[in-house]
Amino acid sequence: MWLPRNPAAQAVPEPYDSFMHGHLCYYGYFQGQKTDSQQSSMSPRGRSECHCADSGTQQGLGKDPSSRAACSLLELCHGRGSSPARSAALRVPQMVPLRSCGSPGEPRALFALPSARGPLPAPRWPIECEVIKETIKHIEWVPPEPEPFCQPTDHQWLPTGEEQGTVVYQLSPVPSGSCFTRARAGGAPGPLSSPAATLEGSQDNTLLFESRFESGNLQKAVKVGPYEYVLTLRPDLYTTKHTQWFYFRVQNTRKDTVYCFTIANLAKPKSLYGKGMCPLLYSQQDARSRGIGWRRVGTNIRYYRGNGGEEPAAFCLSWSTRFPHDRDTCYFAHSYPYTYSDLQRYLRAVVGDPARSRYCVVRALCRSLAGNIVYVLTITGPSGGAAKRAVVLSARVHPGESGGSWAMQGFLDFILSAAPDAQLLRQLFVFKVVPMLNPDGVVVGNSRCSLAGRDPNRAYRTGSQGSFPAVWHLRAMVERLLAEREVVLYCDFHGHSRKNNVFMYGCDGGRDGSGTRLRERVFPLMLSKNAPDKFSFSSCKFKVQKSKEGTGRVVMWRMGVANSYTIEVAFGGSTLGGRNSHFTVEDLKSLGYHLCDTLLDFCDPNPAKFQQCLVEVDALLRQRLGSGQSWSDVPTSELESSTSGSDSSVSDGSLERGESPWGQKGQGARVAPGQLPLRRRKRLRSCRVRNAMRRPNATQRSHGGVPVSVAQPPSACHSGPRSASSPTFVPQQPQLWSPVPPSVPVSTRRGRGAVEKLHVAVPGAHAAVCHHGSAAGAPRTEGYMVTAGHRWAPRRAIAATAAISTITTVTGTASSREGRTRPSSRGTTRAGLSLRVATAAGCGRRPGLTALRCSACSRH
Repeated sequence: MWLPRNPAAQAVPEPYDSFMHGHLCYYGYFQGQKTDSQQSSMSPRGRSECHCADSGTQQGLGKDPSSRAACSLLELCHGRGSSPARSAALRVPQMVPLRSCGSPGEPRALFALPSARGPLPAPRWPIECEVIKETIKHIEWVPPEPEPFCQPTDHQWLPTGEEQGTVVYQLSPVPSGSCFTRARAGGAPGPLSSPAATLEGSQDNTLLFESRFESGNLQKAVKVGPYEYVLTLRPDLYTTKHTQWFYFRVQNTRKDTVYCFTIANLAKPKSLYGKGMCPLLYSQQDARSRGIGWRRVGTNIRYYRGNGGEEPAAFCLSWSTRFPHDRDTCYFAHSYPYTYSDLQRYLRAVVGDPARSRYCVVRALCRSLAGNIVYVLTITGPSGGAAKRAVVLSARVHPGESGGSWAMQGFLDFILSAAPDAQLLRQLFVFKVVPMLNPDGVVVGNSRCSLAGRDPNRAYRTGSQGSFPAVWHLRAMVERLLAEREVVLYCDFHGHSRKNNVFMYGCDGGRDGSGTRLRERVFPLMLSKNAPDKFSFSSCKFKVQKSKEGTGRVVMWRMGVANSYTIEVAFGGSTLGGRNSHFTVEDLKSLGYHLCDTLLDFCDPNPAKFQQCLVEVDALLRQRLGSGQSWSDVPTSELESSTSGSDSSVSDGSLERGESPWGQKGQGARVAPGQLPLRRRKRLRSCRVRNAMRRPNATQRSHGGVPVSVAQPPSACHSGPRSASSPTFVPQQPQLWSPVPPSVPVSTRRGRGAVEKLHVAVPGAHAAVCHHGSAAGAPRTEGYMVTAGHRWAPRRAIAATAAISTITTVTGTASSREGRTRPSSRGTTRAGLSLRVATAAGCGRRPGLTALRCSACSRH
């Protein structure tokens, strides 16, 4: 390695020296802080001095080889014992061999993982967001008594009077239609604005609002009375919807005064606030003096439709409360906050613990759009190796569902402990844990979306790496795991705002055997037995809806994880086991322990528990259908209702590649009543496709490349299995995902097995049969023959080709005249047609061939 030498005698170093100093600091050569004396490495006597020891003394230098290397580099750059006159004369950079600098120090990691020493990596914010410098921390506290649900009041609309009020807090909204461009630590550059009102004196009782901190969400506050405020939440960044999560600070409070707050732009028509759920309050004075943390407060809680019934609909949450102290600093929140910095502090404690760090490795899965690290934890024991099965857990794909993070932390607390069950689990399994999939949304205070402006839990199937990096890398990690070992469980932690208790959503194959359909329900049933006061098995759903095809549980199930679930933790509490109260942080953490306990029961070598649960599930399903009925052949839609009541159903729909911004693929955009619907952008088609669409009996191609007749859907005459793109496609059994379609011959009615196999295995290939499977020599073709792509070509064009009678397929040769399959004597070959056959058959390369109606197809 060579370094240019360009010494300077001035007190201020030259630009190259500053560049090299910063470059070496970046790669870890300098361990101390840059001081004024370090700006110029020359002493008044002309000798270079060392300023890079950790302790600031020469004794510290001898203990740090990287510091010695840095000093050697300084001596090489400036020269040992050089004088100012000699240094000034050397103006031309000289190349000096780097031989005496010793072994270089360790370069700084590209991903700054949490360490036991030093500051945490600062969260990165979009440049549109202003961020206060104050660090927000809260203590954990468990109330000594359960916090019961309140008695809900009437839901009728009440006028807010916002128009006549005074704006006391307002943040500048993100311009409509904007998108994420870049991010930096600390958010927007420059000085902070003053969105809050200024107090006129000590007697002014106006509350001071603030939400420009991590996970905070409040856009506007209007004072409509002496102690009454109307609040507006900020929608998810770069969107105009998804208003549910709130988290803000108030100051200048008055003790024993009844305050009334109304959030006027909530999006969901139903909420647990209408069933007795209360908001959360945190008092800093109580936390410092009495050790009291978050608690449920509020009276006269109402959840109702606002706007006086006008469109678009907006829903309001109103509550009254008293503050415990004068001039206190308090916080309100929708659920117990769990920020990205909280996760980093927890991971730093794990890494710094010698006991837990032996079997827990913290790595970076990827970086988010804003540059925040998505962490992945690998937890396992030292023995077992490749024989171990894997368990994959993830949380916070929806940033507003903070209860999932608390449940995940409870799981980590137990699995990293010295408990005998935890040691056994580490010996049996390899745990891959992604505790926060959407750190950007958590940082900015979103409810559902990432900085891409879409729901990441709809992007598992088709989301790109550039738009949804965490989801893309998680799926890639699971694919690698499936290639190495069995993944016995996948579980994604979520929160639910409309149903109490804890429950699961699974995947029912529908057409699978009765034994398989029972097995998917065993794990939730076991969990309900281990946590009877929190988990409700009757609330679990196993229907796979088309709108949920892009969710994590469905995609992982289709990839081959048979036990793939979404665990939903209510924002409210539990109504089971005689309790009717809110969940505490301790309740949420205990779910992690119960999950570990259930995993041991589920994988117990003694099958007694498993068989008992199978019998119970069978009895429950029979009871649901009624006596004397068998449920094994009943569709899933008749066994149970859909999961449309889940929070994940309120989303943008399945994310498709190339989706038009005017609406979802396959359906129009949702517009509010009374507004003109937006016209969908017309799909661009080539000239060849447009010409083909204008011909009689023209064919189009499905998303899989299979020819589809315009006159009749292919499902009317194809008896083979549906393709994966079909809306009603349900796999026979979970399989490893593969981009290669199956190539198994399909049993047919008219000897079309090899031809259908060719269409399924190679969508671009064509067979010399029509869509009814009639042979090429079928009678009454009226001078035309059935050709490739379900089209017709003149008989003279067919006669001009000699290779049309046989088509070589993957496993044999299909004769278009005989309509049967025979083994190939040449073994395995590639499927395909010659160019001459494809051209004469009118597969699209010759659009000039005339198409007529086949008499055999006249009934269409």
